[in-house]
Amino acid sequence: MFPKPKTALLPNTYAYESEPMVKPTGFREYDARWLFGKEINLMGVQALGMGLGTLIAELGQQKEIVTGHDFRGYSASIKYALISGLMAAGCKVHDIGLAVTPMAYFAQFDLDVPCVAMVTASHNDNGWTGVKMGANRPLTFGPDEMSRLKEIVLNAQFVSGSGSYVFHENYPARYIADLTKHAKLKRKLKVVVACGNGTAGAFAPQVMEAIGCEVIPLDTELDHTFPKYNPNPEDMEMLHAIRDAVLQHKADIGLGFDGDGDRCGVVDDTGDEIFADKVGVMLARDMSAINANAQFVVDVKSTGLFHTDPVLQAQGAKTEYWKTGHSYMKRRTNELKALAGFEKSGHFFFNAPPGRGYDDGLVSAITICEMLDRAPGKSMSDLKNALPKTWSSPTMSPHCDDEAKYGVIDAVVKHFEAAQANGEKVAGQPIRDLVTVNGVRVTCEDGSWGLVRASSNKPELVVVVESPVSEARMHDMFGAINSVLRQHPEVGEYNQTI
Repeated sequence: MFPKPKTALLPNTYAYESEPMVKPTGFREYDARWLFGKEINLMGVQALGMGLGTLIAELGQQKEIVTGHDFRGYSASIKYALISGLMAAGCKVHDIGLAVTPMAYFAQFDLDVPCVAMVTASHNDNGWTGVKMGANRPLTFGPDEMSRLKEIVLNAQFVSGSGSYVFHENYPARYIADLTKHAKLKRKLKVVVACGNGTAGAFAPQVMEAIGCEVIPLDTELDHTFPKYNPNPEDMEMLHAIRDAVLQHKADIGLGFDGDGDRCGVVDDTGDEIFADKVGVMLARDMSAINANAQFVVDVKSTGLFHTDPVLQAQGAKTEYWKTGHSYMKRRTNELKALAGFEKSGHFFFNAPPGRGYDDGLVSAITICEMLDRAPGKSMSDLKNALPKTWSSPTMSPHCDDEAKYGVIDAVVKHFEAAQANGEKVAGQPIRDLVTVNGVRVTCEDGSWGLVRASSNKPELVVVVESPVSEARMHDMFGAINSVLRQHPEVGEYNQTI
């Protein structure tokens, strides 16, 4: 019988090398993330694999699963520990090797395999590891599945079986062929392709070249030390590096991919970073122009333009604001059969065509280039400047321990609910609207709004503010949100602020 995991073990001890360790907080809302070595060990990863195989059987799904790993120095060893657990639980494992996350999602369709377990810490700092999982393509696990998986693993409620293993040699060629099978662009675009030395660097340049782009590679060499910056297209450091390359090479656009390739960030031809929610508005305009009564889903961190943009209104587009998180957004986009879902972090979900419902940064990049192809004579900055002006912050994340962050958010939600009920003002104005589907989004009378929620994959909170009025009003909203957070000593320093 496999031993019950411990929540903590001291490294470099007999116990650490002979017992599984799994910290409970690593089971997050829709995927799993741990600091490798400190919060989970290899035997703990093996227990995770056994638990996942057990859950797949409980869900009544065929015990067959795709797995791959990202380019971190320890990801391959974690994947093989996971595979050993999956096989011990009776699963047939299809290993596609080094991969971006959407390549694993694609393999579910291409190989006709129902389940997926992708070993990746996405854009998290080095030291983190994790697994993105699903058992019903194109969806990934949500809170119900993650809660049950946590229960199975921590209580060692494993089933046993006799699994099998198959390695699919040179699998990336099949993924790249699928991405590039469409007609090439009519317009020759000069594109900076930035990967932050993450996994996407092995695939993104050749994909963009194959669709007809002139590619300027930026930090596309794989290096799991991430020597320059974390591969995260929401971080200003990466966006500024893309800006500098766009201006140096007089490129038409800069595209930045995160560590596991399921997100895409955009810098226009003038060097301005366009936050992904604004890119979503541009794409929604483009798609709703050729699809009557188009339905979209966006997350609560996203710009208010999805409701107020006159072009989207004139084209009959409908948009629902939903919970932040790739699994939530994927599921809601699928349920509503929406054309697409857009998340401010850069996760975009396209249903057919051009996608299969899952988030793929390269599908997003291709779709953005095709939008430019359909706008002859117009630049990316022209499309950006055609949007109504708003002042938006990047995603800002103050530290807050996993054990404390949800309690803090509950208190903040109650604070703003009480303020609305008592007619109190926020940033000098009455509250027009509260959205509490995921944290709290507070909108004032003039349309300025602020959001605070708990991060789903790191010990952090998430803060975003926007104003359609002025930059000063954006700062007012940040001050109002931050003043409430500062009443909670559990909330620490921000990773970046305005």
